[in-house]
Amino acid sequence: MPPAHTGAPVIPGASPLSFPAPEPHSPGRPGYRRMSLALFAAGLATFALLYSTQALLPAVSAGFGVTAGQASWTVSAATGALALFVLPLSALSERFGRTRMMTWSMVIAVALGLLVPLAPNLEWLIVLRAVQGAAIAGIPASAMAYLAEEVRPKALVGAIGLFVAGNSIGGMSGRIVTGWAAQAWGWRAGLLTVGLMSLACAVAFLVLLPRARFFRPASLNPRAVGRTVAGHLRDPLLLRLYGIGALFMTVFGAVYTVVGFRLVDEFSLGQGVVGSVFLVYLVGTVSSAAAGRLVARAGRRGALYLAVTTTALGLLLSLADSLPAILAGLVLITAGFFAGHAVASAAVSRTAKTGRAQASALYQSAYYLGSSAGGTLGALAYHASGWAATVGIALLAVLGVVSITLYGSHAARSERRPMAAAVAR
Repeated sequence: MPPAHTGAPVIPGASPLSFPAPEPHSPGRPGYRRMSLALFAAGLATFALLYSTQALLPAVSAGFGVTAGQASWTVSAATGALALFVLPLSALSERFGRTRMMTWSMVIAVALGLLVPLAPNLEWLIVLRAVQGAAIAGIPASAMAYLAEEVRPKALVGAIGLFVAGNSIGGMSGRIVTGWAAQAWGWRAGLLTVGLMSLACAVAFLVLLPRARFFRPASLNPRAVGRTVAGHLRDPLLLRLYGIGALFMTVFGAVYTVVGFRLVDEFSLGQGVVGSVFLVYLVGTVSSAAAGRLVARAGRRGALYLAVTTTALGLLLSLADSLPAILAGLVLITAGFFAGHAVASAAVSRTAKTGRAQASALYQSAYYLGSSAGGTLGALAYHASGWAATVGIALLAVLGVVSITLYGSHAARSERRPMAAAVAR
């Protein structure tokens, strides 16, 4: 059955049954708006589900009678499983399609989100969270590859920034909703609320997402996938971007896994108020969506320097014993993190010319391994020596980002010198 006529003008001399080739989505067009809203909803559900227990850690710890480090595994298990499964699921998306992979991942993750509140003990909660993290793994890498294929290159950073903005809104709203629901009815009710909210996001995603027009299925060949992955791991720029993503997320995982414990222990705040602290995620929504303009003005490395400086200032400010100073520090940390993440993830999609899903999957794997490491190490450090120790771990990760970015700048200058000399001859 031939496709319906789109109303586009027929190219002179073309067959009556031929149509102009579809154009990539670009800002201002209806398809771009639908795509942006759909992936915004996917990003919102992804972070809301993935970090659904993070704001509830003090309540989970008290409910099961366990330490902060043990309770933190309800977050680290999910992010660690995501890191392990994102690469194989991205390979499946090369064969079966980005939209199909995102759809099934969303459905399974939401279904598990409705089961998680029923966990009878900490061990089962950790297991369910790990399986949920594995299901979520099909969303981020497939979304990045989908955008790289369907969006004009000049609009890619902005499109990915909107997806990341959905992450920040999801992280914020999930924590606020769980916090107040937990304060009123207990932490299990908080988790159920996030599950229902993510169900609504999944419906919006399925209704709005435009079909993929530029995806071409590839054979599911493990050797070919291995060669693609090996090629990405030999690319110096991609390796630097993976390292930057992992270290940024180490900072973020450490800070947001532990900050709830600090607010309860030092300021005796209720669970609902602690959840409301995550309103600072709105800053991340703005900074990630503005990442494209920042790169256009300062360049990729300039944007990264600004992001890492903002993050470091926020960490230092959070050392104060004043609640307003701590909140201001969280604002800076969140702004710097989301800007840095948007810049690095967009650079991965633009750098990889083939196997974009695998390139994005490797970034996501490094990113969420950083989250698991940051959450676990940050909680252990807090349990041993308090907030200053957690900040110390985060500052070491910041120093790592600076070192990698400086090395990248040096490498870029070294590559330009021979080219300039050849032109001069």
